[in-house]
Amino acid sequence: MANNLLKVNPFRWSLLIAVGVFINLHRVIMNYWLGIDLVISAIDSAVHTILLAGAVALVAQTLAFYRPMKGKYSFVAIFTGAVSLVWAGVVICILRSIYSDNLLYVQWLSDTTPIRFALGWTVITGTGFIAFFTYEMQEQQEALARKEAAEKLAREAELYKLRQQLQPHFLFNSLNSINALVSIRPEEAREMIQKLSDFLRGTLKKEDQLWIPLKEELQYLRLYLDIEKVRFRHRLTTDIVEEDGMQHMQIPPMLLQPVVENAIKFGLYDTTEAININIRASQENGLLKVSVSNPFDPALQHQPSLGTGFGLNSIRRRLYLLFARQDLLETHIDGQLFTTIIKVPQLHDKSSSDR
Repeated sequence: MANNLLKVNPFRWSLLIAVGVFINLHRVIMNYWLGIDLVISAIDSAVHTILLAGAVALVAQTLAFYRPMKGKYSFVAIFTGAVSLVWAGVVICILRSIYSDNLLYVQWLSDTTPIRFALGWTVITGTGFIAFFTYEMQEQQEALARKEAAEKLAREAELYKLRQQLQPHFLFNSLNSINALVSIRPEEAREMIQKLSDFLRGTLKKEDQLWIPLKEELQYLRLYLDIEKVRFRHRLTTDIVEEDGMQHMQIPPMLLQPVVENAIKFGLYDTTEAININIRASQENGLLKVSVSNPFDPALQHQPSLGTGFGLNSIRRRLYLLFARQDLLETHIDGQLFTTIIKVPQLHDKSSSDR
């Protein structure tokens, strides 16, 4: 429901000021220009203007609570016209009853009735349409705010769902690896359990954060890689390079881990050779740019460049929800090197995901 104009201080003060101005102007015209008695002029102007203000208030109050879905403009025109007729009739009846013995004034009152009605109709109808458009704008703004709030909640819910889906995806792989290590390398299994516990404890703390420092994200990425290195031992090595001047860069949490998991999958699962995964963070035109490169065997990988796996799709979706852009995730093949590039715009308000 629109905010009633009668409850808005600027409108109320404007109405009171207008009443005072109209009463005095009406009185001056009648007394000084038309030569009508001062007392009669004062009473006439008071009755005329106060009832006019009441009619304006009635119109504003009615339109705040009722505006038909169809024929809105016709309704306002007919309603304000009817109120103007009633107002003019009530004013004439009251003034006639007060000065019924003053035939000269009563005759003058009859002669000025069309002018009075025209003036009242102009004020009442004009105010009615102003109130109507004000209420319509208020409702449109409220509807837009509700829509934006609903869309934001939907985006946050989807982002949360994507983060929650990533946890089991990684957790199942780790638990399977721990299960395989328990009997043959129990010390490494215990080490992996400890690292997994530290990793999950850290990620739980980040569940409600939309942004974290790049340094913190890389710290948890190293912890994740330590877990994977327990699984793959000497077969997996990594290089993480962070260029200078990256201290203030921020990134959505858990954005890089699926990319690295994807790199491990493409690089290690179909080969027995050792591989090195290179991770590099840099700046490019105000964007945080993170590239993840891994070797792969084209004969064993069918469509690595398409990024059809859950990990890359989830990242692409998260980036779109956060920035409404489809160009922030790229994949390239250079010989036997597969590279994923993520670009993260740096927002001024890190608590907002609306840009």
